[in-house]
Amino acid sequence: MNTGSRPARTLGHVFLFFFGCAVVLATVAPLASGTSHPLQELYIGAAAGFGAFGLTLLFVRWDGLRLRDIGASPDRRSPMRFFFGFAIGLLLIAAHSAVLWGAGHVRWVRAPDIGFCRAFLSLIAYFFLSIREELAFHGYPLRRFVSSYGLWPATIIVALVFAVEHMLGGLTLRQALIGPGLGSVVFGLAAIAARGLAFPIGLHAAWNFGDWMRGGKDAGGFWREAVQHGYEDHAAFTGNAAYIVIMGIMTCIFWSWCRSNRKSDLIP
Repeated sequence: MNTGSRPARTLGHVFLFFFGCAVVLATVAPLASGTSHPLQELYIGAAAGFGAFGLTLLFVRWDGLRLRDIGASPDRRSPMRFFFGFAIGLLLIAAHSAVLWGAGHVRWVRAPDIGFCRAFLSLIAYFFLSIREELAFHGYPLRRFVSSYGLWPATIIVALVFAVEHMLGGLTLRQALIGPGLGSVVFGLAAIAARGLAFPIGLHAAWNFGDWMRGGKDAGGFWREAVQHGYEDHAAFTGNAAYIVIMGIMTCIFWSWCRSNRKSDLIP
């Protein structure tokens, strides 16, 4: 792959790709509005993920690349990388929950209305949603930006676009930058360090599913977070601070992993 790509051409292609993924998401989301929560997210993730993969094929061919050049070509080690990323993601959400619990005033209570069938559907839904988001942001866009602008500028640009998409979904600027924005930095560096999307897909899916399990998503999960009255601001501050620290540590780890690879091999 030619790492000396023209920056203006790359910028145009990537933002056209972003626009295409946004159109696909905006098209499929209303079609699932009448279904239950896990089935709705499963449909959106699968349909939008298929659309993102189709656009990836189109833009890779347009630029004269291969799927392996942007980390989207699975191989025999992809399942292992996925499960390794999933295990790390579960450890991260467990660490974040432990900090919240240890700081006091927060506990989790069992939600009796959630069964294993719904949990399984939610797991599959977050798997497909993670595939969609990793293809849409940390596959073709990130790799093409890295080739023209370098690792950190590319990572930051993609993270900002990722945050904007979540702002359009209802998050405030602060929520989008701290949550999805910082998460995108971690997932993006993981994609570059692992030289493919299987690892960050597992990492991303585990974080989202774990957050759903503890009641962090709108539809809830096996547990509900119960904050002691009067300590809501304290719990929110602790949660944000713990998230920033944990993601900051993972950023340093994945950045070190990237540095251990030869710079000429950042895009294999």
